[in-house]
Amino acid sequence: MKWNKKFDYPKSIRSLVKGRRHYDIGSDKLPSVTTILSQTQSEEKRQSLAKWKAKLGDSLADKVRDLAAMRGTAMHKYLECYINGTGHKDLTPLGEQAENMAKVIIESGLGDLGEVWGQEVTLYYPGLYAGATDIVGIYDGQPAIIDFKQTNKPKKREWISDYFEQLGAYCMAHNYVYRTKIQSGIILMCSKDFLFQKFEVSGREFVTHQHNFLRKVDQYYKNVPDQKEGQGTKNE
Repeated sequence: MKWNKKFDYPKSIRSLVKGRRHYDIGSDKLPSVTTILSQTQSEEKRQSLAKWKAKLGDSLADKVRDLAAMRGTAMHKYLECYINGTGHKDLTPLGEQAENMAKVIIESGLGDLGEVWGQEVTLYYPGLYAGATDIVGIYDGQPAIIDFKQTNKPKKREWISDYFEQLGAYCMAHNYVYRTKIQSGIILMCSKDFLFQKFEVSGREFVTHQHNFLRKVDQYYKNVPDQKEGQGTKNE
């Protein structure tokens, strides 16, 4: 892979607004993509999560969730340093597990990453939302948004529509601000038991996920009418 810093991505600060993650972009505080997806979950998904927590108990469910989050953060850190060429070592048991998961993604998924435009860069759609994507660049010869995911168990494609909507949100933001024509999203995933999965989304399917996300943006702003408070006049 090679680096090609062809775009000037904005610097931003993450903040909380009434407990919801936002990005400070200029004078705006834009809700994060993950905040919008979380606040607009379907009733079916909410019930499924509630059943899972009831089965494990609140304490164990929180422990499983928090451990997965820490493992994911450690895996992302290793991948970020690998792509930057700086190297990283975490000798804790969780860090070693995350490193091995990252190596699975490197060996099985990064071979098609031909060009990196940006890593952990902030993308935003003016007045609507913002977020940080793992990689934007050229994958398998095509401009793409790439995200790394860890999972406790392998996923089926129909279970991860929110991941595709997240990619769609980043794609729309990048295309709008930088006048690009990205039409592909890639998920590179590894389970805690080191099973690799790659999910690709493009064409009409990707457009459908983008439209679904925009509907959730609309729903979010209807549910959170005070969202615009404190934003700059450029969005009013």
